[in-house]
Amino acid sequence: MLRNLFGLARNDEAARALYEAIVAQARRPEFYLDGGVPDTLDGRFDLLALHVFLVLHRLRVDGPRTAGLAQALFDLMFVDMDRNLREIGVGDMSVGRKVKTMAKALYGRIAAYEPGLTDTGVLNEALGRNLYRGNPPEPRIVERVQRYIAATASALAEQRAESLLAGEVRFAEFEAL
Repeated sequence: MLRNLFGLARNDEAARALYEAIVAQARRPEFYLDGGVPDTLDGRFDLLALHVFLVLHRLRVDGPRTAGLAQALFDLMFVDMDRNLREIGVGDMSVGRKVKTMAKALYGRIAAYEPGLTDTGVLNEALGRNLYRGNPPEPRIVERVQRYIAATASALAEQRAESLLAGEVRFAEFEAL
């Protein structure tokens, strides 16, 4: 009852829908085949973190109105990370430490990507360091990813808060080679 009174159940449902859409987008093969993102656990985490960042960045625009949804999305991501670590066999004693490390990594990526939304040089450095783990592909591929990020940030900016609060999100298309 208290969950419904404070709108928590609604945020949880919307967060789940947003998170599922983010995961589906981050798993699209073109990011790995045409975007040079390594198809590894780290590469998948970094692509997921990039998309979570973009949605959280959009949600922040509406301030208190979407703050609960942003927090529910963040929390859900790390509940999922915990579950995934356990599924791949990480021991119970180290799961919490690994999830904490992943949360710090997400905060670091948010801090790195935020200024990159208005400065392609900063974004290029952040992508090289994070998404490509210090081994970026050729510049034309990184530029394609940068254009995708800019297009997605723009597409998200155009989406109404009501849609996001209902768990609906649209991402830009990634350019084919």
